[in-house]
Amino acid sequence: MGWALALAGLIVTPALAAPHLFKERWIDGTQDAEPVAQVQALDGDTYVIRQSVKTNFEAPFLYLIFGHDRALLVDTGAQGGVIRPVVDRVIQGWLAAHHRRAIPLVVAHSHSHGDHIAGDAAFRDRPDTVVVGTAPADVAAFFGIAKWPDGIGRLDLGGRIISVIPTPGHQKAAAMYYDPRLAILLSGDTLYPGRLYVPVNFMDEARASVDRVVKFAATHRVRALLGAHIEMTQTPGRDYGHEASSHPDEHVLEMPVSQLRELQAGFKAKLDVPDTRAVHDHFIIVPVPSRDQ
Repeated sequence: MGWALALAGLIVTPALAAPHLFKERWIDGTQDAEPVAQVQALDGDTYVIRQSVKTNFEAPFLYLIFGHDRALLVDTGAQGGVIRPVVDRVIQGWLAAHHRRAIPLVVAHSHSHGDHIAGDAAFRDRPDTVVVGTAPADVAAFFGIAKWPDGIGRLDLGGRIISVIPTPGHQKAAAMYYDPRLAILLSGDTLYPGRLYVPVNFMDEARASVDRVVKFAATHRVRALLGAHIEMTQTPGRDYGHEASSHPDEHVLEMPVSQLRELQAGFKAKLDVPDTRAVHDHFIIVPVPSRDQ
């Protein structure tokens, strides 16, 4: 199948004790040529899209989830991506498989940094599409979060209700998305196999956010966390250089819920000196200088 659409397997990954969800190896920049994006399916209603590292070193992951009444796209990729045609092709395939002519689309974000919202403009003129704003107030209003960041929002896709958990810390409008059908938690830049950048002035918010998600996970089945990037190799504690153009020997995307508790424990350190690194086997906490948002 090469880099084509693949259905998920369910193979145990001993190093992380989490299900290995993807049959295909993710595009990683090690081949002479690769598509601008790769799509893999978790099931017939759930798709994961990776932007090629050859288009942008961030190589972000995006998520497209279908319900009966509407679909949700989380993130629109980094500069250099050509994401809308990829999303449109997946939607057209889904519509054909379900003998449908159209389905409304909600475009939301894991947070509002440029490598996650660069493709927004391409969706603003798309029919039957709503692009959620990128400020905390916009996210709270759209998902019905009465008290940001302490409430839990929701989006009913039609027979599939997605929970939205505010996680400010990496960025003020950050949020995670939980799908109970597949028991997956889309963890954005708050937790992924890579460098977790947190401004020192947001560190307390980051700690509170992780505590909030750990509490949520204690009462909801979480089969795996799926983040927005991969920056770690398969060697524990070893990452790629910043702006690496290829990712040989890449860490898997999916992480077990135990890594939430590992992150919670890691945040108990002082972490007040910018550009120091708290190295863990599957992620690295990196405090950075203060930011406004």
